[in-house]
Amino acid sequence: MTKTSNKGGNLRDKLDGNELDLSLSDLNEVPVKELAALPKATVLDLSCNKLSTLPSDFCGLTHLVKLDLSKNKLQQLPSDFGRLVNLQHLDLLNNRLVTLPVSFAQLKNLKWLDLKDNPLDPVLAKVAGDCLDEKQCKQCANKVLQHMKAVQADQERERQRRLEVEREAEKKREAKQRAKEAQERELRKREKAEEKERRRKEYDALKTSKKEQEKKPKKETNQAPKSKSGSRPRKPPPRKHTRSWAVLKLLLLLLVLCVAGGVVACRVTGLQQQPLCTSVNTIYDNAVQGLRRHEILQWVLQTDSQQ
Repeated sequence: MTKTSNKGGNLRDKLDGNELDLSLSDLNEVPVKELAALPKATVLDLSCNKLSTLPSDFCGLTHLVKLDLSKNKLQQLPSDFGRLVNLQHLDLLNNRLVTLPVSFAQLKNLKWLDLKDNPLDPVLAKVAGDCLDEKQCKQCANKVLQHMKAVQADQERERQRRLEVEREAEKKREAKQRAKEAQERELRKREKAEEKERRRKEYDALKTSKKEQEKKPKKETNQAPKSKSGSRPRKPPPRKHTRSWAVLKLLLLLLVLCVAGGVVACRVTGLQQQPLCTSVNTIYDNAVQGLRRHEILQWVLQTDSQQ
């Protein structure tokens, strides 16, 4: 058994009706498990011991109605001390308490309270006042409960305010995140549109280039018939045409030379008395006379003679 159990002895032997007296037992710890096994012990006296703390499971002793913790070394009460909802009488005389837990406000059945001889916070000490008689101790319980309820309400409001601030901050973060995501979506959309436009231009340019390449051979094919249909002939046909005209001119020149030679022979040489030359000379004389009678030719001849 623990030191606590040795000092406390057998708890059942100390149980008197619903009262359990463990005062002056030199206890350093509270025998919570043993006390939990005695739900009939609604009145518990732990005064005049060496208790500096109460374990959290002590607040599970919800059957307690009267509790005496005076003349110990308690510096604070458990944060969930308010679970002792059936507590009506509480003696905390001569400890080292400065404040009370906020859950103290839940002790709605508390009717009697003594906080004398504790280094209480000035505000709490002023609220608690003295507990020199039954009336003052009851007033102390009532005033302290009201004060702790106000503290609890203030803390709840502060907690709600912090929650509201956190919610607002979270909303702002979410709005900022949404705006950022929307901006990123818009940027991706714009980049996608620009990429699509770039690819479309490349496609159009490639298509135009292919069309131009396809048109070039057609132009060459279309130009060939035009040269045959009366537009400018290609270079090879004019070469053949020039050669034909040269041959024709040469033949005409030879013919003219022959005729001129014949005329000269008939007029100058002794052949002019021949019948053929007589005819030739007659034709020549008639031609010359006809030409002289022509006004335009006369004008040309006169111009040439003047020059």
